[in-house]
Amino acid sequence: MRAVFAFLSGGLFGAGLLISGMTDTRKVQGWLDIFGAWDPTLAFVMGGAIIPMAIAWRITVGRTPALGGIFPPAPEPKIGSKLVVGSVLFGMGWGLVGLCPGPSIASLSYGGLGGIVFLATMIFGMMVAPPVRAKLDAIATQA
Repeated sequence: MRAVFAFLSGGLFGAGLLISGMTDTRKVQGWLDIFGAWDPTLAFVMGGAIIPMAIAWRITVGRTPALGGIFPPAPEPKIGSKLVVGSVLFGMGWGLVGLCPGPSIASLSYGGLGGIVFLATMIFGMMVAPPVRAKLDAIATQA
């Protein structure tokens, strides 16, 4: 039963990404082009994600999901170097390509070599990041 709900939730999420334009790299890059042909419509998509999630974090405290497991906690509000560096790298990738992880997977549904290359390099980056982070942390503690 849990797999059925996961499939339905993922399908709904992917459909939302397609309908909202988050899988259209031109629309995303238009959102980021604040000094050119700026397209502010993705602000509604972001608000439509941030507001319900903020509410969900509030109402799930002390509760357990109906299908088992645990609800994820709200992120730590502390701003540190890892958050800043990660945000900059994420933003650079998002700005250059016009895709982020969720939309890149959803964009595979309509083909194209660019989406496949992006997804492959994203997965490679996710695999390489933990050992690189551990190495950088080890170097930082020795200094």
